[in-house]
Amino acid sequence: MTQTTAQQCEIAWFSALCDDDYEFLGVPDAQLQSSWEHCRNIVLRAEEGGFDNILLPSGYQLGLDTTVFAAAMAPLLRRMKLLWATRIGEDWPPQLARRIATFDRILGPNADGTAGRLNVNIISSDMPGQAMPGGPRYGRATEVMQIVRSLLNGESIDHQGEHYQLKLDPPRMTTISGKCPPFYFGGLSHEARECAAQGCDVYLMWPDTMDKVRETIADMKQRAANHGRSLKFGYRVHVIVRETEDEARAYADRLLSKLDDEKGRAIREASLDAKNYGVQRQAELRGAADGDGFVEDNLWTGIGRARSGCGAAIVGTPDQVLAKLRAYQAEGIEAFILSGYPHAGECDMFARYVLPQIEHGPLKFA
Repeated sequence: MTQTTAQQCEIAWFSALCDDDYEFLGVPDAQLQSSWEHCRNIVLRAEEGGFDNILLPSGYQLGLDTTVFAAAMAPLLRRMKLLWATRIGEDWPPQLARRIATFDRILGPNADGTAGRLNVNIISSDMPGQAMPGGPRYGRATEVMQIVRSLLNGESIDHQGEHYQLKLDPPRMTTISGKCPPFYFGGLSHEARECAAQGCDVYLMWPDTMDKVRETIADMKQRAANHGRSLKFGYRVHVIVRETEDEARAYADRLLSKLDDEKGRAIREASLDAKNYGVQRQAELRGAADGDGFVEDNLWTGIGRARSGCGAAIVGTPDQVLAKLRAYQAEGIEAFILSGYPHAGECDMFARYVLPQIEHGPLKFA
């Protein structure tokens, strides 16, 4: 395998807080069920493997509480950043700002001591038990990002919006940098894209064909420019890497070998986001795939048969996986959030076969 110079990107892994770990997709495994011990071990394996960041997902109905888990993990990490997911419908902006500042302090400084190691994945969620239409819900998320950013930048606010009317000073607790950590955010609907263009720092995409990736990036660059802003772009995808392509494809087949379609449908529909635009797009990809589940070279949609949300994997040899990541980089992707099944094992495989070939490090922001 030859190593070539390429632009640096951020490589993150994923901890299965939301009951999302399997040896065989759709077949519950007590050893892989979300627990403090299991999810902690995934995070520690990712740090040992050299990853830059790790996503701690959040779901109301599934798995562990992300906030408590993140607070417990922070003192255990020496180097890696945390991408902590928070559900806007379950929080209050001033309290969220204080919580972020506290997390940032517990997690500690980056390598050069100039900032903290916390990133925040904003989820435009409902309050559990309630349902808000998409437009107002994303409008609320936009206001939250604006309020929290101002407070953590040390600014007093007089915010008179549709969802929040607040006049207050910033909390005493500040982040290490004195600035708001980066917001990562995803969504495909018009309302979600406008929310991202106005409020986030890193726009996240789920797997899609290369032409759609290119189209979405161009659209989001224009939307952000309309608000006098610019964005970085991230890509959330699963991965299966093996020494040969036949081995990688055989492992993909093995993952689905015990899946009952009705069980897979139940898993997809258990998530509160099961009907959103992005999830529907993942279903469209599965429908467009060939008989083996591939929708384009090395992009396999089979995982979406038993998962709501990110439903495709890059499948192939180390060289093929590396080439696919670099193709996304060429389109403007600067951050990757990867995962695989089982999560700890696939973390090791990627760290062994691909990560040493990538020029990578935490995203840098002005």
